[in-house]
Amino acid sequence: MIRKLRAASAPWTLVVPVAAFVVLVLTWHEHLPGWVVGVVALFLIGAVLAAVHHAEVIAHWTGEPFGSLVLAVAVTVIEVALIVTLMADGGDKSATLARDTVFAAVMITCNGIMGLSIIVAALRYRTAVFNAEGTGTALACIATLATLSMVLPTFTTSTPGPQFSTTQLGYAATASLVVYGLFVTTQTLRHRDYFLPVTPEGGIRRDEDDDHGGPPTLRAAGVSLLLLAVALVSVVGLAKGVSPTIESAVDDAGLPHAVVGVVIAMMVLLPETIAALRSAVRNRVQTSLNLALGSALASIGLTIPAVAIASTWLSGPLVLGLAPSHMVLLTLTVVLGTLTVIPRRATLLQGALHLGVLAEFVVLAVNP
Repeated sequence: MIRKLRAASAPWTLVVPVAAFVVLVLTWHEHLPGWVVGVVALFLIGAVLAAVHHAEVIAHWTGEPFGSLVLAVAVTVIEVALIVTLMADGGDKSATLARDTVFAAVMITCNGIMGLSIIVAALRYRTAVFNAEGTGTALACIATLATLSMVLPTFTTSTPGPQFSTTQLGYAATASLVVYGLFVTTQTLRHRDYFLPVTPEGGIRRDEDDDHGGPPTLRAAGVSLLLLAVALVSVVGLAKGVSPTIESAVDDAGLPHAVVGVVIAMMVLLPETIAALRSAVRNRVQTSLNLALGSALASIGLTIPAVAIASTWLSGPLVLGLAPSHMVLLTLTVVLGTLTVIPRRATLLQGALHLGVLAEFVVLAVNP
C-alpha cells in the first residue's frame, strides 16, 4: 500500500499546496468572517497532509536521519517567522508569546508525539524499540537549552521580572545556535548510526526492510521539496490568518492568553505528528523520536536566537522565564524521558505516562 501511494503521486498532493497558498494570498491581512475561517481551516488541514506526504518522499530519497531533520527544521523556521510576525503586531500583549509557543512545542513533542508514537508501536508490536544513544543525546540537548533559555530568566536579577538582560539574552541565543549546530553535526555526520531505526534485536533497520519500493528520482525529490516549502508556508500563514479568531475565542471564553500559544503550536506541529505516527505504524520508532525531539530542539535552538535579534527592534518586552508550575512540568518531562530512553524499549505504560504529563500541561494552560 505504501509503495502504491508513493508511486502514484496522487494529484491532490500536487494541487492542494498550491491551492492553499492561493487561499493564503487572498486572505492575507483580511478580516475573515466565520464561514471563511472554516474554509481556511480545511485548506490548512489539506496543506498539513500534503506536507507530510512530500516530507516522506524527501525522507525516502535522503534516508534517515536527514528526512526527519528536513521536516523539523522547515517547520520550525516558518514557525519562528510566525512568532516574530505575531510579536510585531501584538505589542505588550505578545511579550510571552515566544515563551508560550516554544514551551508548548516542547511539551507537545516530548510528551504528545513521543507518547503517541510509543503507544502506536506498542499496540502493534508489543514494545517500541529505538536507539538510546541518539534519543538520549537529543533529550540532553533539549534539557540544556530549555534550562538556559527558559528557566534561568526566572532567577536572574539584572532585569526586573522573568527577563534576560541584553548580555544574558545574547549568550542564550549564541548557546542555542551552537548546541543545535553541534547536535545536527552529530546526527548527520559523526554518529549518524545513533539516529537510525533499529530492529527488535538491536540491529540497524535498513530501508529495504520495509515495503517502500525504489527511492524517488532526483526530479521527484526536487518537486517534493518545493511543494513541501509551499505547503509549510501555507500551513503557518493560514494559521496566522485564523489566529485572530482563536484569540477572540480564547478571550470570550475567559481563558489565559497562553492558550493561544498552545493552539498555535498544535497547528504548526501537525505535520510532524502525522509523520511520526506513520513511522511508528511501520515500527520505525526511532524516526518518530527523531521527528519529536528534533522538532523540540529546533524550536528552542532557532526561536531564541530569532527573537533575540527581533527584540532589538520590537518595542515590547521579551519574557522568556517559565512559571514555577511549568518548570515542574519541564523537570518531570526530562526525568520521564530519560527513564523511557534508558531501556531502549518502551511499552504502553511509558507512552501513557507521557500523555498524562501533556494532559496536565493543557489543564494548567486552561486553568493555571
